[in-house]
Amino acid sequence: MPSNSAKLRRPELRHVVLILFDGAKLIDVAGPMQVFNDARDDEGRRAYRVTLASAGGGPIVTDTGAALATERLDDIATAAIDTLLVAGGATALAMARQIPLLAWLRANAAIPRRLGSICYGAFILAELGVLDGRQATTHWAVCDYLASEYPAVSVTADAIYVVADRIWTSAGVTAGIDMAVAMVQQDLGHRAALALARDLVLFLKRPGGQSQFSVELRRQTRDAQGRFDQLHDWIRANLYRDLSVQVLAEQAAMSPRNFARVYQRETQQSPARAIAQLRLEAARRMLEETSHSIQQIARLAGFGDDEGLRRTFVKAHGVAPLDYRSRFGR
Repeated sequence: MPSNSAKLRRPELRHVVLILFDGAKLIDVAGPMQVFNDARDDEGRRAYRVTLASAGGGPIVTDTGAALATERLDDIATAAIDTLLVAGGATALAMARQIPLLAWLRANAAIPRRLGSICYGAFILAELGVLDGRQATTHWAVCDYLASEYPAVSVTADAIYVVADRIWTSAGVTAGIDMAVAMVQQDLGHRAALALARDLVLFLKRPGGQSQFSVELRRQTRDAQGRFDQLHDWIRANLYRDLSVQVLAEQAAMSPRNFARVYQRETQQSPARAIAQLRLEAARRMLEETSHSIQQIARLAGFGDDEGLRRTFVKAHGVAPLDYRSRFGR
């Protein structure tokens, strides 16, 4: 029989170590740190303790100029580390080849239950070789660079975060918060993670497969000159109509051949591809924000019928429209 003292003994806090370096992005550190600090189990007890660490210890100046106190990695009891995370920031590209940090990681990275990176920190894990043969992600702006520098890594450019065995990688900036909340859910369950998200005033938790940024943001990035802004506004209001090149060219007051050529040049995608993406984005928003039936959404977004919407949605997001609505609808 266990003693009364054993029954009353508080569970040991999971130890999370966040590795920093000069120039690390502050929110890559502060965001996950806040998540783990505020996480509580079902009985309201703290579940984690967080240590900020660096190769040399002492104050680390982040990208904002704010300095954070850190412990020296060699002074940390590695056997007690539950989760080891490497922060991001533009300087991570240089730190990926910094000998003291890499030497410590090579000696200790296999010990924690979970190993992960935030944003550009994926380059450090890639340099270690722990991402070889695995899926991983990083900030969308450097996904292609990560893939070219480390061809053994299967880079998933659109993911918010990726879990491959015990290795976790997240996209840029606030995606580190999403990943930390997902870790809390893995450890403490859905109810604890939901309570945490509410307390931190977060949006509903994004799944790992959700795109880093919307179709609309992609479009704005590509069409930087805004040449087709009015046309895109018209398309969004008429997604249910026939949107052939002929129709679009008439709206743009151009010949079909010239329109198709100029549109491809300005936006780096064909009109047909753009229409498909705008329809998918419209359907996604209606699933999140309206009570329309799936049949109504399919018609309004221009998919014709619910089966066409379902096939397209599953291919793009890996989940059926009804399942998506159950997660993210109002």
